[in-house]
Amino acid sequence: MAEDSKLSDSDGAILVRTARKAVTEFLSNGNKIKLEPEFEKKFSFNSGVFVTLNKTGGLRGCVGFPLPVQKLSRAIVDEAIAAATEDPRFSPVTMKELGDIVFEVTVLTQPIEIDVSDPAEYLSKIKVGRDGLIISHSFYSGLLLPQVPGEYGWNEEEFLQHTCLKAGLAKDFWKSGEAKIEKFEGIVFKEEIPNGEVVRKSNGS
Repeated sequence: MAEDSKLSDSDGAILVRTARKAVTEFLSNGNKIKLEPEFEKKFSFNSGVFVTLNKTGGLRGCVGFPLPVQKLSRAIVDEAIAAATEDPRFSPVTMKELGDIVFEVTVLTQPIEIDVSDPAEYLSKIKVGRDGLIISHSFYSGLLLPQVPGEYGWNEEEFLQHTCLKAGLAKDFWKSGEAKIEKFEGIVFKEEIPNGEVVRKSNGS
């Protein structure tokens, strides 16, 4: 991991609070927040990032981009707003909901393709809790963040299966040898309660 590996707990808290502030501002008046120069400088490196919104009972929105094509300072704002308003699985978040939503930010490393001579090797080349997965084939693609299999109690094979399903592929397509499978790591920062203290989540690495 490069710049993102240097993120401190206080950096994570700043990112999560900025995500919440960005959503609050956008829902209030439709504007993007104006970033402080110090914030832009601190997070001026390119990084993939996902913003996840959770409510009692489950997910409320999760949007992000896995590739480091945008400065983190800008990406955190864009993806936070998108998680609240553009996740096609959910209706847009409303202002009155914000007090019940926990914000979570995952800063990603550059995805790398897993090199195998036999698809069975994938099971030993990924680690639940540490790795996220991207599985793609033709125009199909699916991504699951590192924290997802731990939340559902999946092993490595189940993780591969569910990532295939997320991509719209058969669950065992990873065994075909035709899929491109990439892994990445993530640093996860999350509010303990809505608008509460921000903590770094362990990914088992």
